[in-house]
Amino acid sequence: MMGKRLNAAAFADNLMERYPRADRYPYKSWSYPQGFLLWGYIRLYEKTGREEYCRYVMDYCEQHVDSEGNICLFTGVSLDDIMTASVIVWAYHFTGDDRYKKACMQVREVFKDYPRNPDDGFWHGKDRPGEMWVDGLFMGLMFLVRYGKYVDEESYCYSESIRQLSVIFDRCQKDKTGLLYHAYSEGKKAPWANKITGCSPEVWSEGLGWYALILAEVLAVMPGEWVRKSTIKEHFMMLADCLLDVQDEGCGLWYQVVDKPGFPRNFHDTSGSAMFLYMLKKGVDLGILQGEKYEKSISRAYTGILSKCVKGMDGNIHVLDACNGLCVQIHYDIYVDYTKTTDAQEAVAAVLWALTAVELGTDRL
Repeated sequence: MMGKRLNAAAFADNLMERYPRADRYPYKSWSYPQGFLLWGYIRLYEKTGREEYCRYVMDYCEQHVDSEGNICLFTGVSLDDIMTASVIVWAYHFTGDDRYKKACMQVREVFKDYPRNPDDGFWHGKDRPGEMWVDGLFMGLMFLVRYGKYVDEESYCYSESIRQLSVIFDRCQKDKTGLLYHAYSEGKKAPWANKITGCSPEVWSEGLGWYALILAEVLAVMPGEWVRKSTIKEHFMMLADCLLDVQDEGCGLWYQVVDKPGFPRNFHDTSGSAMFLYMLKKGVDLGILQGEKYEKSISRAYTGILSKCVKGMDGNIHVLDACNGLCVQIHYDIYVDYTKTTDAQEAVAAVLWALTAVELGTDRL
């Protein structure tokens, strides 16, 4: 095991050796895993000033945005496809290059007729009628809230972000807690939907992790006056306290089905755990979460995440115990028995976010 010898920079350097170009990172050249990973490098660059991290991000942007501001491989058919455009917003903010602004505006156009439910909640994808996934809020709002801050349409972007977070909370909240089910189906038509509530059956760690991340990101990016107009800060604090209640105090991690510790075959999920660690650290840095209990939780989780990072015979650092691409499932058994993958793409990026946050602090980018 790597123990405390591992740090964010060493992990990031090893990943660049394995994936010299970010568009070779699994599983597509343009999709949310690239965006998720690259935000880890953006934060490392902002904290350390190391130009190789900036170059890694900008090389990707230059490969995908042509001289006219068109984005290679961008379709806008799902929220997953939108997430990586948040990196293009950063590239525009960083360089002032007008082609990146044009690229951002191209992505913004997708929201004008993107499909919604009657309550305005975005569909996860155009091929999934009526389905809202907690994953999707991260994918869409990582772009939208930053577009409002750094490009244009501040009022629309902040209002829409608050609306989407409020809708998903109202639709997916479990038993008046801060925990959210994985998804909601308008009309209860999806095979996984409860016939009364329309919700999926379980609180999946990575799904809840995406929600935890985007709550933290929106609170950090959006001005204080907008935060005060909403309830999302309250939802953030509710979720944080719920997470402390279900954290395994022994190893510091959280379970694949978050609120069922000790249930058969339920395991500690590295991906969701790293996301929760980032969210808690961000909350402390923003001054939203105050008190020794949060600091202790962060310390335990950091130690737990390090225990899931191992150096292999190939000399690379590998992340254990997470799943790749787990869509909404119909019952508990599928969630806990889904095949675990070494170096699951979401887990690797989540670990980079978490290590960077704990070791170097978070910011308002």
